[in-house]
Amino acid sequence: MADIKETIYGIGIIPVIKIEDPADAVPLAKALIDGGLPAAEITFRTKCAAEAIKNITAEFPDMFVGAGTVLTTEQVDAAVAAGSKFIVSPGLNTKVTAYALSKGIPMFPGCSSPTDVEAAIELGLDTVKFFPAEAAGGLPMLKAMSAPYGNIKFMPTGGINADNLLSYLKFNKIIACGGSFMVKDDLVKEKKWDEITALTRNAVMTMLGFEFVHIGINNSGADEAMRGAKLMNLMFGMDIKDGNKSVFAGGAFEFMKAKGPGKMGHIAIKTNFVDRAMVYLKRLGFEFDESTITYDEKSGRPKFVYFKDEICGFAVHLIQK
Repeated sequence: MADIKETIYGIGIIPVIKIEDPADAVPLAKALIDGGLPAAEITFRTKCAAEAIKNITAEFPDMFVGAGTVLTTEQVDAAVAAGSKFIVSPGLNTKVTAYALSKGIPMFPGCSSPTDVEAAIELGLDTVKFFPAEAAGGLPMLKAMSAPYGNIKFMPTGGINADNLLSYLKFNKIIACGGSFMVKDDLVKEKKWDEITALTRNAVMTMLGFEFVHIGINNSGADEAMRGAKLMNLMFGMDIKDGNKSVFAGGAFEFMKAKGPGKMGHIAIKTNFVDRAMVYLKRLGFEFDESTITYDEKSGRPKFVYFKDEICGFAVHLIQK
C-alpha cells in the first residue's frame, strides 16, 4: 500500500476518464502517456469500463490504471480481474470498501465530512478521496476538516482544473489530485488525442512549474569572478553581491570563485516539487546524482538535486521553490 501511495504522489495528477467505446481506451492511454501522465482512473459509469481497463493494461502494463465510481462488490471483482491497480469510490460504503481491502487492492473511498474520515480510519485507511472537492467547500474545507487527523492524506477530485490544481497540490496532506479537465468527454468522443496530449502536458508543466533561476560560471579564483560580475554591472547595471563562494551579478549570473560542478559551470532550475520532477524526468530517461540530494527537514522530501549528465559543459540542478 505504501508503494502505491508513493506512486500516486509521484504522478501527482490522476486523470479521471469515462470511456463509452472500448476502442478508445488504448489511443487515449497513449495520449496521456505522451503528455507525461502514465495514469488513469477509468470510471464504472459505463458498461465497458472493465473492458477498457483490460485493453489499457494489456497494451501498457506499466501504466498506473485504476477503477473509479466503484459502487458494488461485483464491480470490485470486475476491476481486479481487468487489472486495476487501485479502486476509487465516490462515497464511503463500508461493505464495498472492506471487500476491496480483503482482496488486497488499495481502496480510496470518497469522504466529504469528518464522520466519513473517521469511518475510513475505522476500516484501517490512511488515504481517502475528497469528493466532490470544490462543491464540498474546496481547499479551505479540506484544510479545516483534515486538521484533527494528522496522519490522513487526501486525493481531492471534483472541480479540479488547471487554475486551482497547484493550490491543492501544495497542501501537504494531498498526495495527488484527480481531474477530468484534460480528458473532457467531447475530446474523447471526437478522438482529439493530440489535444488531450497537449492539455495533459500543460497540466504536468503547471504542476512542476519549471523556472530558470541562475547560471553559475566557473572561474579560476575570486579576482576573476569579481571581474566578470563588474563587467555585467558596467554593461547592464546589474547589482553586485559578493558571497563566500561566488559573486552574483543581478539574480541570474553567479560567478564562482573556484571551479564548481560542471566543466563550464552550472544551471539552476526551480520547480514546485523536486521529488515529483525527478519522477517525471526519470520517465523521460534522465538520471540524477543521488549523492547530491538534500532533503527538507520538515517534510523529509528532496529539495535539491543535480542531474548526472551535463548540458554543453554545464551541470544542471533542481531546487525547490
